[in-house]
Amino acid sequence: MAEEGVVEVVEPIEVIKVEAPKINLESWTPKTEIGRKVQRNEIKSVEEILDKGERICEPEIIDILLPNIKSDLLMIGQSKGKFGGGQKRVFKQTQKKTNEGNKPKFATYAVVGNGNGYVGIGYGKAKETVPAREKALRNAKLNVIKIKRGCGSWACGCKGHHSIPFKVSAKVSSIELTLLPAPKGTGLIVEPECQKILSLAGIKDVWSKTKGQTRTKSNFITACHNALRKLVEMKVQPDFNEPLGIIEGAGESK
Repeated sequence: MAEEGVVEVVEPIEVIKVEAPKINLESWTPKTEIGRKVQRNEIKSVEEILDKGERICEPEIIDILLPNIKSDLLMIGQSKGKFGGGQKRVFKQTQKKTNEGNKPKFATYAVVGNGNGYVGIGYGKAKETVPAREKALRNAKLNVIKIKRGCGSWACGCKGHHSIPFKVSAKVSSIELTLLPAPKGTGLIVEPECQKILSLAGIKDVWSKTKGQTRTKSNFITACHNALRKLVEMKVQPDFNEPLGIIEGAGESK
């Protein structure tokens, strides 16, 4: 049956902070023109790439342009337990039955962000857990986007950028997720895995409303990512930028 209502989560979700690996520019051999420009220091910020609509095909570009990026894995699986009561885990295991036996595979979602307007989500699947995690982290860096932040709550009006400037919604399969601006001090009132995504994106206060089969975590994560994309895709008249405190990416006023 469909679930409808506001998801309330009081306890904050701790984000695992992982230091980005140090890239040696001398040993790195870029394979794309954008990578070569980054290596020659012709491109100094990731905004120069995203604003032109160009695609990032090498994760080393993000490691260089966003050196303070952090990462985390999302809980999409469940360990084996009696009557389905196993604990949540970051890997979702599936297996294929063949004449040689069962062939398991592991899938996971990773999220990366600098906590200041940039976030990316990636999916990885492999026969072992370590390659699946590495694929997910690599794809998350290739899918980095910038978002708009602001204060669109009528109860606050501080002109800061602790929340989102306006309401956005996204639907994936039966799941429909709506993010609403919230006043300062509210926290992230949203599903725990979406809390990790919004936290790494630099959003501190938000309300949410969900519909559909929210237990399907993969669709829920995709809906959250699509909702963040709409923050940039939706155009705002310049007169509303200052009252709503709208900024894009790392803090450039729009």
